[in-house]
Amino acid sequence: MEEFTLEPDERVTRTVRKHWFVLLVTAIPFVLLAWLPTLIPGLIARMSESAFPLLPLLTTESPWFRLFIGLWWLLLWIGAFNAFTQYYLNHWVITTLRIVRIRQHGFFSRDVSSFLLSRVQDVTTNVHGIFADLLGYGSVRVQTAGTASQDFIMDGIEDPQGMRDLIMREIATLYKSRNTTPII
Repeated sequence: MEEFTLEPDERVTRTVRKHWFVLLVTAIPFVLLAWLPTLIPGLIARMSESAFPLLPLLTTESPWFRLFIGLWWLLLWIGAFNAFTQYYLNHWVITTLRIVRIRQHGFFSRDVSSFLLSRVQDVTTNVHGIFADLLGYGSVRVQTAGTASQDFIMDGIEDPQGMRDLIMREIATLYKSRNTTPII
C-alpha cells in the first residue's frame, strides 16, 4: 500500500523508525502480565476454602479458570501485537523535497502528513537518560515556518543527531540546486 507518491525529481533519502530498545521496553509489561497467571495456583494453595467460597472455581482444572486464562492471554496478545504494529508502522520518510510522517492509530487508522523541506525553520534533538545516551536514541523535533506552522516530533529514534544533520544537509542541497539562500 502506497501512503504517498513521489514527485518526478524526488527520491527517498531515509526511512526512520523508533529504536529497537523502545520496542523492548514496551514489550516488558506484556511479558510480566502474561506470567502473572502462573502465580495463581500458589496463591490458591495458601487460601482456605472457608475464607474464600469461590476457591474451587479457581483451580487449574476448572474450565472457568482455563477460560479466564485463555481470554487473559488473548487480550495480552492483541495488546502486544498492537504495540508492535505501532512500532513498525509509525515512521518518518525523508526525501529530497519533503518530510513525511506516517502515524498508525490502532489497527485500521493511519495519518499521513508531510511538509516541504523549504519550510523547515528549526530542527532540534533531545537525548534524555542513561539508556538513551548509551544506546544512541532520542527525539527529533522539526518545526516549520508560516502561518500554519507545525511541529513534527518523533520520539525514540536511533541517532537523532545524525537525523538532524541529514535533514539540514538535504535542506542545503535543495537550496543549492535552486541557487537560493535559506530563510532560516
